[in-house]
Amino acid sequence: MFENLHISLTTPALLFPAISLLLLAYTNRFFSLAALIRSLSAEGKPVHSGQLKNLRRRIVIIRRMQEAGVSSFALCVLCMIFIYVGFNKTGSVIFGSSLLLLLYSLLLSVLEIRISVDALNYHLQELDQ
Repeated sequence: MFENLHISLTTPALLFPAISLLLLAYTNRFFSLAALIRSLSAEGKPVHSGQLKNLRRRIVIIRRMQEAGVSSFALCVLCMIFIYVGFNKTGSVIFGSSLLLLLYSLLLSVLEIRISVDALNYHLQELDQ
């Protein structure tokens, strides 16, 4: 299956800037959400239970996004180590795993965006009333 598959050290190295920027974006999302939660707490106003459930769900998803992104980055580094020492097939399999984790992270990102948009639409409905 992997007989004809050959990747060089530069292939996984191409992902480094992309994954780094992605992790930065995920961290910014986390900090924005944390600031929102802190501001809701400081206001002292009652918060709708649906909104709290939404915020908790988003926190969990962002944590999973970050974990998958960091794991993808770590596997990318591990892949490069295996390729460097001459284990190209193992490195290729690890690189494939890294790509799958990156894909999972991106799908979680889309899910978190959808939840965030749903929350904004809820607020817009409240403003309409």
